[in-house]
Amino acid sequence: MTEETSFKDVIYKFLKSKEEELVYASTNEKPFVIDYFDLDKFNPDLAEKLLETPEEIFNLFSESVKEFDLEVPVQFRNLPQKQSIKIRDLRIKHLNSFVNVEGMVKVASEVKLRIYETVYECQECGDTFTQEQRGSTLVKPFFCPSCGKRSGFKMTEKKMFDSRWLTIQEPFESTSGEKPGEIRVFLKKELTVPEMQRKTDPGSRIFINGVMKELPRQIRGKEATQSDTYIEANNVELAEKDVEEMEISKEDKEKIEELSKDHYLYDRLINSLAPSIYGNREIKEAILLQAFGGTPLEMPDGTKIRGNMHILLIGDPATAKSQLLKLTSKLIPRSRYVSGKGVTGAGLISTVRKDEFTGGWVLEAGALVLCNKGLISIDEFEKMAREDQVAMHEALEQGSVSIAKASIVATLPAQTSVLAGANPKLGRFDIYTPISDQIIIPQTLLSRFDLKFALRDIPNVSEDEKLVDHVIAARQDLKTIEPEIDHHLLRKYIVYAKQNIKEVSLSKSCLNKLKKFYIDLRGKYTEEDRMIPITFRQFEGLMRLSQASAKLKLKSEADKNDAQRAIRIMQYSLKQLGFDVESGKMDIDRMESSIAGSQRSKIRSLLDIVEKLEKELKEVPVEDLRAKAEEEGINNCDDLIQKMKREGLLYEPKSGYIKKV
Repeated sequence: MTEETSFKDVIYKFLKSKEEELVYASTNEKPFVIDYFDLDKFNPDLAEKLLETPEEIFNLFSESVKEFDLEVPVQFRNLPQKQSIKIRDLRIKHLNSFVNVEGMVKVASEVKLRIYETVYECQECGDTFTQEQRGSTLVKPFFCPSCGKRSGFKMTEKKMFDSRWLTIQEPFESTSGEKPGEIRVFLKKELTVPEMQRKTDPGSRIFINGVMKELPRQIRGKEATQSDTYIEANNVELAEKDVEEMEISKEDKEKIEELSKDHYLYDRLINSLAPSIYGNREIKEAILLQAFGGTPLEMPDGTKIRGNMHILLIGDPATAKSQLLKLTSKLIPRSRYVSGKGVTGAGLISTVRKDEFTGGWVLEAGALVLCNKGLISIDEFEKMAREDQVAMHEALEQGSVSIAKASIVATLPAQTSVLAGANPKLGRFDIYTPISDQIIIPQTLLSRFDLKFALRDIPNVSEDEKLVDHVIAARQDLKTIEPEIDHHLLRKYIVYAKQNIKEVSLSKSCLNKLKKFYIDLRGKYTEEDRMIPITFRQFEGLMRLSQASAKLKLKSEADKNDAQRAIRIMQYSLKQLGFDVESGKMDIDRMESSIAGSQRSKIRSLLDIVEKLEKELKEVPVEDLRAKAEEEGINNCDDLIQKMKREGLLYEPKSGYIKKV
């Protein structure tokens, strides 16, 4: 008895023991998935042979399945640890062996038909025979197996299956700062069905069990001496499941529920986020609430209200802004850290490029898509190119990115919270200048951030002493900066909250408190200065913060205490960036517009002066305008004139004169 016959008998017996599962898979048109360790228990020699010559064993399994009068694809999962290879470590010794690799889908082609076999009829003897098709071009037969004739063959049939090419990249955390390794993956037949297509779209993190093969290169129609490699997949599983699908053990569940009842939970969580960074308590609290997020809502008319929050940090030098961004990205599941200068619209959103092998267009996911249902920390946000910042609008508000390039029109999910850091143009933050004049960010994008904070470095003997003492204590004993709650448990706490508290309602007491705060602040608007203290965008932000506060305590309803916490954080943000020093009033336009409310009032007064002077003079001398403005208490006349010229309200017919447009 040959080894092949022996293994075929073993396989038949193994399938017989699993006949019920085999029939179930066939009935439901699903692949029959075999756990490697079940096979290893049944016959260790067969299991070892599978790893060494997988294609031979695949064929034997396919033949054995037919003996049951069934057509079921056979897949293998849960390979031994020794077969789990990092992409960068794949070598010639792994060629044609069964390997397991983990990676993030970076590029995915469309599903295409592929010819795997052609049937020909010989015109001389009338016999039919098959020709296997492996490469990218159709191979015709050289001779007839029956009569030996070398021409005159007629193609009678093409046998095809669905196929798809992926490019997967090593997970970010496994690269230690080096360039991630990449490899192509070939999917066919049952691995291209719509359900699997969604799982293997760009942004998905997957495990691939497959056979590593050679991919010959062609140079001017001839085979090159250097070849590429690819993996022909046998089984695909999600490695990083969505937050809703991550597993929490019973032991962790008990710890989490016990922790949620802790009276000092908020304090402990805040102390666990970047404990090495002194102070910034309100900012840390806001970032924690951002990690838990609010509840997305879809209205009956199709309008979508996002649940994820966005935060912008503007920092003076040496305020640990970058460290805070990096630490946060490591704490929250499915998160990444990127830096502004190295970020492009294509890298952040997605792009389409020509595939070298298939010749078709393929979709390549950007960082926002890769971080779907997680968080992205973007440092040096103001250094991103303007057009790349503009590309983020849809992602920040709608939670998706749309692309229409070449032959691909697609909308990818990007329900990603954005934590961005930016540096003021003049080096340090200036409380007298609106935020939009200090950082180069479009006003429409600026308004998408729920909270904006300034990390300021203001000399203060008492605070400086506390900061230095904190740093010295940390250097002398690292235990002093250990997080109160272990980061592994904190990550699981966030996941558990998102899994179990999917919807958070707002109680009547919560809504009344938010309403009172909003109406009272809006009531401070006057026709005299026309400063708007708060807009409805901030009210929506307050509701999201309240929901996140409740979710943090594993509650499905936000109460007045959650509303108070949201109001306190929002007030802290508004006072930092929306406070007009000259008038002593809140002005939301200082946070979200290029023209502050007080400035707008002065511009209106200045336009009235120009209009009056134009009735007396056709062209208004700048000197006369300046003198008249000073009489009415407008001191920064020259700056306002320049701004009005840029805005197209005034123009200069000749040097030293002004006219209204």
